[in-house]
Amino acid sequence: MAIGDVFAVEGCPDLYYVDTGMYDTEEYGAVYVLDAEQPALIDTGIGTRYENILDALDEVGIAREDLAYILPTHVHLDHAGGAGYLAEACPNATVMTHEIGVPHLIDPGALVAGTKAAVEDQWSFYAEPKPVPEERIEGLAGGDAIDLGDRTLDVYHAPGHAPHQVTFHDRANDALFTGDAAGIWIPGIERVRQTSPPSNFDLDACLDDVEIVREIEPDVLCFGHFGPREYDDALMAEYARVLEEWVAAVADKRAELDDDEAVIDHFVETSEMVDVWGERKARAEERLNTRGVLGYLDEQ
Repeated sequence: MAIGDVFAVEGCPDLYYVDTGMYDTEEYGAVYVLDAEQPALIDTGIGTRYENILDALDEVGIAREDLAYILPTHVHLDHAGGAGYLAEACPNATVMTHEIGVPHLIDPGALVAGTKAAVEDQWSFYAEPKPVPEERIEGLAGGDAIDLGDRTLDVYHAPGHAPHQVTFHDRANDALFTGDAAGIWIPGIERVRQTSPPSNFDLDACLDDVEIVREIEPDVLCFGHFGPREYDDALMAEYARVLEEWVAAVADKRAELDDDEAVIDHFVETSEMVDVWGERKARAEERLNTRGVLGYLDEQ
């Protein structure tokens, strides 16, 4: 597997995914291509290398003018940063995301400022997002359904990771596009890992999102980070445990050190993900997730 490669999702006709090369890291960012009667992209990457997504459309056989929908699961820029670029390249596609996020894709100024504050020096990996024209975007809410002609996507609001997050359930394939509601799946080591970025991380709401996934109980989970895997209820139970233990570990370390920068440094220095994601991305991810939990603990 390499950046830019396109793969069919096993057991899901007409569903594909591309490794976008997010953060210059293999097997971190996936965008899904659904070759339905009304074709759709689920998520858009961070704007850089959006050409890989257009190339994936070409490889699947979807003309750019035939793409009907661009569907970010939420407007964090690692999932929606490419929306404006893709909308420009695919002139007939409608962008649809949760209604809370719509204004931020029309005018991404506040989203950019918040992202820079959250990701810090990782911003160098991002492209400045292009605004999505107001007439090209529509808001979604939980309970909505998107008609793709030969199939339907059901929309579930999953606000734990972010208040503007939804998941999409493809009934025909019984596949769930999880955004970040089910955590980060790491295929190389077959583990699920926490995602807890500032400033909206909420443990209880994230655990509620896990229960939404368990209630849907799809055949396939399509992770934004990274890739598809067969659904396993034990995996979702494991993710709930991972979240709870992660928050407890940060809280315990804060009580021990009584210095938030020292807490962050501890988790950055002891990251287990260096061999998987490389040193820069692994340590930046630990810093991001630790800061998110510290902010959550402050709010509690």
